[in-house]
Amino acid sequence: MSARLAKDVKVERRKARPIDAIRECAALAVVEQPPALVGPDAAQVGHDGDCRPSSSEIDRLCASLAAVSADDHPRTAKLLAASTRKVAQKVIEEAGEVALEAVKHNSRAIVGESADLLYHLAVLWQRAGIRPADVWAEMRRRADSLGLAEKPPKSASQAMIRSG
Repeated sequence: MSARLAKDVKVERRKARPIDAIRECAALAVVEQPPALVGPDAAQVGHDGDCRPSSSEIDRLCASLAAVSADDHPRTAKLLAASTRKVAQKVIEEAGEVALEAVKHNSRAIVGESADLLYHLAVLWQRAGIRPADVWAEMRRRADSLGLAEKPPKSASQAMIRSG
């Protein structure tokens, strides 16, 4: 799958003009809400398609995973019973599918694959004993220190790991 993604990316790079890619990334990077609004108190996605975070669906999904039974939700029950390695593989697979659809500029498929990715990520969190609030707290901590809940630079992320 990664070879297919790499090939698709190379083809798309040849087709796209660099300025178009820059404009697309810049448009996606604009966030109208302050960076501190990350997590459960953040606003819902607006009608104009802006990207304000909302955790209500993820919180609801994670809360419902604890009550899953094989009778009600056999596929989810089977996934929850699988090894952490299997669930992690599903997360990787879904992330790859999101990336492939992005390379194809297929917005509708990106939405569907993103929902699949978030579902499998929630299952992984459940297996690891992680609550969505733990993730939102980490994002808030990053936003407070970096101005945005982005991945910290290598040197900063190593310092964060050491400080616990």
